[in-house]
Amino acid sequence: MADQSYRQDIYLRGSQGQGQDLQQRGQEAVQSFKHFLHEKAPSSSNVVAFATILPLGGFLLGLSGLAFVGSLIGLALTTPLFVLFSPVIVPAVLTIGLVVLGFLVAGGFGITGLSAFSWIINYFRGYEMGHAAGMDMDHVSRWAHDKAGDMGHRVKEMGQGIKDRVRGE
Repeated sequence: MADQSYRQDIYLRGSQGQGQDLQQRGQEAVQSFKHFLHEKAPSSSNVVAFATILPLGGFLLGLSGLAFVGSLIGLALTTPLFVLFSPVIVPAVLTIGLVVLGFLVAGGFGITGLSAFSWIINYFRGYEMGHAAGMDMDHVSRWAHDKAGDMGHRVKEMGQGIKDRVRGE
């Protein structure tokens, strides 16, 4: 019996020690959490931004939910109509799509053709590549001939300079 009371006494002391140890660890955890919150405290501008955005975000989320539900209801109501009229709707959509595509392609080809004609007319008038108005093709050919002559003269001079250097060494 004495042995049993001795065991109970040790057990009670151990459980009290464990309770105090748990309580001490809990207080340490609370203190470290408070310290963490104090270090990471948001600024007043962050708090104001959060307080402003939270209701707006909630409102927009609610509106998106209403729009989604409305879309589902509309789809549920119109699906039988789509199934019933699909032999008419599908060819109509294809026809309209092909007509729109044809207009877009025709417009693109027309713009391309007009720009090509404009380029040809400007080429013959001498307006291409930034030349001044009224420049004729004779002026352009004379300019090109002069530049080619200048280039030939420079090449001759360079060749003569190379010859002189080779003879001098």
